Amino acid sequence: MAAKTKHSGLGKGLGELFRPTEPSEGGDASIGSAALEDGSTFREVPVDQIVPNPKQPRQVFDEDALSELVDSLAEVGLLQPIVVREQGSGYELVMGERRWRAAQAAGWTTIPAIVRGTGDDVLLRDALLENLHRAQLNPLEEAAAYQQLLEDFGCTQEQLASRIKRSRPQIANTIRLLRLPPAVQRRVAAGVLSAGHARALLAVADPAAQERLAERIVAEGLSVRSTEELVALGEDEQPVRRPRQPRQPNERALTLSGELSDHFDTRVKVAIGRNRGRITIEFAGDEDLDRILAVINATHL
Repeated sequence: MAAKTKHSGLGKGLGELFRPTEPSEGGDASIGSAALEDGSTFREVPVDQIVPNPKQPRQVFDEDALSELVDSLAEVGLLQPIVVREQGSGYELVMGERRWRAAQAAGWTTIPAIVRGTGDDVLLRDALLENLHRAQLNPLEEAAAYQQLLEDFGCTQEQLASRIKRSRPQIANTIRLLRLPPAVQRRVAAGVLSAGHARALLAVADPAAQERLAERIVAEGLSVRSTEELVALGEDEQPVRRPRQPRQPNERALTLSGELSDHFDTRVKVAIGRNRGRITIEFAGDEDLDRILAVINATHL
């Protein structure tokens, strides 16, 4: 049975523009096909039918970064499709090799892809840029779309800002949302946390503290302003636990420990609690154990 894929980012936003049909039980390679305005199609493409682009300028892929992307796919899903072109009975990868490699490592059998019918990169870039204006993207999907454009088309943040009529700081701050822990990203993608909440959480250095504060935001219905105040005051950290005061030693236990240590010629510890106690006799090897047992038997007799 084919492994189940997870494409949570396509449930809305870009998924509303490129909505695939339900796959058939036969696993047809053309399942989920939907036509786009530029003549390309969006479909679920079998991962093993894709070959990398020989003209891909990036030949070295950071293993740690790839591992993080695999974890992200498992936790959040794929937020942006790869781009391929048909080649023979399969497909040639045009853009998104890291996503494709991560999907392979994650054991996916299919991956969302834009199958391009034209060789003009400019047309595809313009189509993706237009989708940013027209699609109802959540903040995380928008961040992934920006990152895809910057990486796949070699844009700078200034060029991208000029093209889509948004400020460079806005683009930079949105992309920073991809640094949030997967658990927090899921809340943002689901709309439980707003972009304002997410940006406030970025001011917290510790990922575990980010997750704790995210849970508190949801549980208490905190506003963005309240969240920013908590972060500024450092109240996102765990409460400081006061060290326990050491218990006063039991006088009888101390006395018995000394007497039994002398009797068995080894260290003996006696602990007396409210409802029960414990006697611990230390020994050094089998011979010492036999000696102590002999003392116990002699004492019993």
